[in-house]
Amino acid sequence: MMRATFFISKIPPFFSILTHSIPPRPFLSLHLNSRSKFSHNSKRALTLTSDTLSINKTPQTDNKTSLNLPGRARRKAQKESPQGVLKSKLGQCSKAGNVVQALSLYDDALKKGVLLNVDHYNKLLYLCSIGEGDKNADGKVSDLGLKRGFEIFQQMLNDRIEPNEATFTNAARLAAAKEDPEMAFELLKQMKSAGIAPKLRSYGPALYGFCKRGDAEKAYEVDADMIESGVMAEEPELSAILEVSVNVKREDKVYEMLHRLRATVRQVSEPTLRMVEGWFNSDYATKIGKKNWDVNKVREGIARGGGGWHGQGWLGSGQWKVVNTHVNEDGVCLSCSEKLVSIDIDPKETENFAVSLSKLACQRETQGNFNRFQKWLDQHGPFDAVVDGANVGLQNMHHFSFGHLNSVVRQLRELSPTKRMPLIILHVSRVTGGPAQIPNNKRLLENWKNNGALYATPQGSNDDWYWLYAAVRSKCLLVTNDEMRDHLFQLLGSSFFPRWKEKHQVRISASNRGPSLIMPPRYSIVIQESSNGSWHVPTVTVDDDHEVPRKWLCATRSRKKSLHNLWASNSEV
Repeated sequence: MMRATFFISKIPPFFSILTHSIPPRPFLSLHLNSRSKFSHNSKRALTLTSDTLSINKTPQTDNKTSLNLPGRARRKAQKESPQGVLKSKLGQCSKAGNVVQALSLYDDALKKGVLLNVDHYNKLLYLCSIGEGDKNADGKVSDLGLKRGFEIFQQMLNDRIEPNEATFTNAARLAAAKEDPEMAFELLKQMKSAGIAPKLRSYGPALYGFCKRGDAEKAYEVDADMIESGVMAEEPELSAILEVSVNVKREDKVYEMLHRLRATVRQVSEPTLRMVEGWFNSDYATKIGKKNWDVNKVREGIARGGGGWHGQGWLGSGQWKVVNTHVNEDGVCLSCSEKLVSIDIDPKETENFAVSLSKLACQRETQGNFNRFQKWLDQHGPFDAVVDGANVGLQNMHHFSFGHLNSVVRQLRELSPTKRMPLIILHVSRVTGGPAQIPNNKRLLENWKNNGALYATPQGSNDDWYWLYAAVRSKCLLVTNDEMRDHLFQLLGSSFFPRWKEKHQVRISASNRGPSLIMPPRYSIVIQESSNGSWHVPTVTVDDDHEVPRKWLCATRSRKKSLHNLWASNSEV
């Protein structure tokens, strides 16, 4: 029988921080003797000693009747059981943010002897940590929400319920609500020591708590732990560290955060832009920077990074000129006349991305189907452009239009150096049914097939994997208005994908005169650091509306001869 043991130290309970004026810091020591996974249908047999609490697994014996029922009847019985009803009601409280009602349900369940599981406890802890229905006049979670939250957490441990990542994160949120980021960080460490992998949200309570308190060193410690755990910070986390770094005048960390925003976020939100603007406008920022620097090192840094940044620290001296401006279609800043660059993509990165994309596609598609497509692409490719046929054919229309799609195909053929047709990816249902049966459309489809320019994806397949892989594999343009933000593209989990998309995606603009192509920008829309020390920071646009001019922050000061303009991008399309 698999076995696991939790050792709970004999220390004051968590809620003691609420009942003692200067309490000792409580720690939860969780150590797994075995790394074997717990079964979801298991119950622990308890052995209590003077110093430790051992929790051993024994087969679950509750709800025997429901276990013997067929699938649908079993699910119905579980849903209508006391545990199922409580879970449903707590879910409703969670959606409404009603902590008072949730606590009433919890108290009633204890009186009735309802067995709570980790899902019940996590919902309760979450509600106590946000306390939407139970806040003070200043908006803080009240002592009642905090006290009950820690009591519930302690009760969960007393009930020998195995905590998971959500449990620890919610407990850390309670600590943060109590303005105790140290406890929140300690909970994170205990979670890791128990063999539970932290998520980005796990770090929020401690990180934001230290940043709010202005404790930069502790915030950096949390950030270092995040990096060590392989968790990538996003804009909210980087922005919080940036703000505390500006406030404590840590120019090295401000520089680091700008570059991390450049590498992971690329374009910033308005609140982050205001923080960056505040830094450049500060008196302290005027005192920071090298009056003289090694031109060769700057040149080498630019070459190594593919252009657009050098990483050699703050260059120049004196007051910054900070302007909110725009950049024209050629990449020229309308404030300082600096020409922004198109940052190179390493061909090896493209190859690696194609391999990882192929592996993911084969995992989620019928492997034989996708392998056939890869062989077909090897025989007929590479192409100068790939078209997401369904997206283009349905663009701004209530029905699929082969005429609209053909217009885009013809424009792309004209742009091709070899006058070759692009590859059109369509689901088999689009090729065989509906409008495909109209004679003119039949002729179009036949023409595309004869030119080796049409691939019909099989039933049950997801077109997205096919057109994305084809474009990456062919190192060519991809024509689609799909912003590629859904779960499928999040699986890619790579900072490379946004960079690739920016340089290769062609969008369609529809009008009464027909569709027109919006080509990729001639420069990279990303934070750029010039060789003369100036910075350009782009903001995000609402829904990526390309008709609305993007706002940029331009920060410059006394200029020396710029190597930035000497750096010419020679990236491969």
